[in-house]
Amino acid sequence: MIFLSALNMLQFQFVCALRTIGLNVLKCSFSTDSGLFDEKGKLLGSASSPIQIWKDKDCIEVENYVLIHQMYLMILGCTVLLIVCCVHHQQSSTDIWHAVCAAVKSACSLANVAPENVVGLGFAATCSLVAVDADGSPVSVSWSGDARRNIIVWMDHRAVDQAERINARNSPVLQYCGGGVSPEMQAPKLLWVKENLQESWTMVCRWMDLSDWLAYRATGDDTRSLCTTVCKWTYLGHAHMEQWKESDSRDMEACGWDEVFWEEIGLGDLVEGNHAKIGRSVAFPGHPLGYGLTPIAAKELGLLPGIPVGTSLIDAHAGGVGVMESVPDAESKADISDEQAICHRMVLVCGTSTCHMAVSKNKLFIPGVWGPFWSAMVPEFWLTEGGQSATGALLDYIVENHAAAPLLANHAASQSISIYELLNRILLLMTHEQNVGFLSALTQDTHVLPDFHGNRYESHHIFIAKEIMLAI
Repeated sequence: MIFLSALNMLQFQFVCALRTIGLNVLKCSFSTDSGLFDEKGKLLGSASSPIQIWKDKDCIEVENYVLIHQMYLMILGCTVLLIVCCVHHQQSSTDIWHAVCAAVKSACSLANVAPENVVGLGFAATCSLVAVDADGSPVSVSWSGDARRNIIVWMDHRAVDQAERINARNSPVLQYCGGGVSPEMQAPKLLWVKENLQESWTMVCRWMDLSDWLAYRATGDDTRSLCTTVCKWTYLGHAHMEQWKESDSRDMEACGWDEVFWEEIGLGDLVEGNHAKIGRSVAFPGHPLGYGLTPIAAKELGLLPGIPVGTSLIDAHAGGVGVMESVPDAESKADISDEQAICHRMVLVCGTSTCHMAVSKNKLFIPGVWGPFWSAMVPEFWLTEGGQSATGALLDYIVENHAAAPLLANHAASQSISIYELLNRILLLMTHEQNVGFLSALTQDTHVLPDFHGNRYESHHIFIAKEIMLAI
């Protein structure tokens, strides 16, 4: 298997004669990207297509937290309540699939690649939650009841209360996700839907991670990825430590669901029917699914039926695979095996959020750090990860909501450049004016606590104040 890091995407393991090209599809937070690679990993062409996102405000009551923004105090008698406006982020699986098809066709056209040259297809996506009924039609996860809005986006923090209640039970399962689930994970979101949208809850036939849904939409195979299920669904992947070496272990029966945990948190109905709604079978990332691309999906994508489609990865983890498997020349010549080398690396994947990931041959329990996740990224290795919930999105938010934003936008437009290009020019000018040796030195007396939208570490605090401290 050849691992590729370009575009944070997955797998080019399907190689055949003639011109061999792998097609990789990455669904980011706000767009869908596709890339075509040759057998050496060279990017031949890429394209992007925007996707829609709905943002609805909801108010929740929070105690004992210092909050980011939009804070409101309600004084009722002697009681002070902190009311927070929580934004619900929703997307449409139909819209995303259309964007995927558009991006794939555009990439093939730009790279002048014929359908018969594409020999493999892989998906990577954000860990968003998709709801569909028995016919595969979307089911609303929105207060509006709009069926198009059938995806709770990964960054949606509506399930803070549910996450806290789940963590209060101290289930043994939680030791494999740093001691507690985050509202970005799927169990709290599922519980929120059951408690708040009962009609939708009864209609849903499949709850899926978005990358799994994309693979399912392309192949009709409902096999779930160990990457998504282990990292976001509390699935215990190490239940397969012996089973996976068997010759027929590509599609393994899902034996890693802890049914007691799901019963305890009030979601026992999800284990009915041999876990049909959340996954009856799992596979390692990259394993071929079903009979490949279905005729319907092939026509929509402009490709040939039967093309192998690999089991998916979460977007950041796809990038992690590429980085972990890319051995620098210095290390390749050193007296150390590849297995040892990758255990001495940490991957930092940046985008809307940030993920810090490291792997080891032995499981490491670190309070507050997600994991250890067995084979969630690199087969037979344990993954631990942390990060920040808002990174690129934080920069966008600060720039867009600053008082000078309209003026800045006008200046950028008048020069036909982006706001960020203009800001970078201003920073370069400041380095000359202040006579500092390098750009980052401008911040030597400014210290920022970056957990603007919560963190993925020790305290799992979702609501934590932004602070800017100036050195004296």
